This record gives sequence, C-alpha cells and structure tokens, in this order.
Amino acid sequence: MKTSATFLFSFLFLLSNFLTAQQQQYIFFLHNKFLEGHSLTEKHPKYGVAEYKPILFKLKDKNTVVISEKRADHTDPEIYARKIVAQIDSLKTKGVPSKNISIVGTSQGGYIAQYVSYYAKNPDLKFIIIGASFKDDSLNEDPDFKLYGKILSITEKSDDGHVALSTQKRFQNSQIKAFKEIEVSTGMNHGFLFKALDVWLVPTKEWVQKKF
Repeated sequence: MKTSATFLFSFLFLLSNFLTAQQQQYIFFLHNKFLEGHSLTEKHPKYGVAEYKPILFKLKDKNTVVISEKRADHTDPEIYARKIVAQIDSLKTKGVPSKNISIVGTSQGGYIAQYVSYYAKNPDLKFIIIGASFKDDSLNEDPDFKLYGKILSITEKSDDGHVALSTQKRFQNSQIKAFKEIEVSTGMNHGFLFKALDVWLVPTKEWVQKKF
C-alpha cells in the first residue's frame, strides 16, 4: 500500500511538473555585441554600462523562465544561433509548445535571433528583435535568407542608419503572418538597448505573453 501511494505521489509530481513546463513561457535573451568583449561593469565610451542583469530581472515574471548567458568574445552568430535552436528543440522534447518560446535579442543579439528564426523555420516561435535592422545589413546578401515566426521589431528613432525591418529584403522574402514594428523615441541612439527601459521591455513582455 505504501509503495502504491509513493508511486502515485511520484506520478502526480511528475505530471504537475510536466503541466507546469507546458504552461510557462520561456525567454531566450541574447545581449548586444559590446558584452561579448567586456565585463558587466565596464562602460561603453558612448552608452555607459550595459544593464544585462537588470534587463533579465525585468523580463522575469512568475510564469516565465529566462534563459541567457554572457557570450564569449568573437562569438560566431551563426554557430551560436544553431546552439539556441538545439536548446529550443530540447524544450520541445520536454513538452514545451513552440508558442511558449520567445527569442529576444538586442543589437548583435537581434541578428543572432534572426539566424535562429531562419534555421528553426518554426512559424509558432516568437521573436522580439531590438535595434537590429540597419541599411546594408549583411543578412540581405543571402537571397535565400527568410524570417519565420511571430515577429516584433523595435527600433529607435535616433539610432543612426536604422531602417524599418519591414523594408528589408529578408523580410520581404518572407511570409510572416504575425508582425508588428515599433519605433521608440528616447534620443539615446543605439544606447537605448543598453538600458533596462520600459519603453522597449514592456512591449517585449506583451509580445511574449500574447496569444495568437
């Protein structure tokens, strides 16, 4: 009798964990290029400290799991993107639906997120691409490069050389069914994404929680 009760408890515990995993939102956060070669406390000469930990803190909610790491210097964006795709596949094998997985990337992290989109080719993943759409982007050089998933693009009005993602060749080659772009106006140039600002974090979290 005791053995049966123990087995039942273990089964219910595992079932509870499985259901919890299915209900949670998973966020992969990919930081900017500056942090690849500098410590968390070093200051960018123009934009100051990149607020990596405050950003992670603000992304976290009671039903979210934030997955992130500080990348090594000179990280290859394409190789790293494939690593993220493998982690996404691992979550899916554990029962996490694609609709509960979001990839958030700022600057270089936003370009890595676009590679993740291209390699995963999953229309149910959510992407929030922040400050990663500029004139003469190298991603447009590959005529076969396309974006997939539900995409929110956030740019800053004062960010030199930025263009709307919707005008980019890679976007126009794609068939995105859920898309939104926002242009914020902080006057901080590219530095807006160094800081844990609600102006981009609030719409990011809304996109993560959005039911399509």
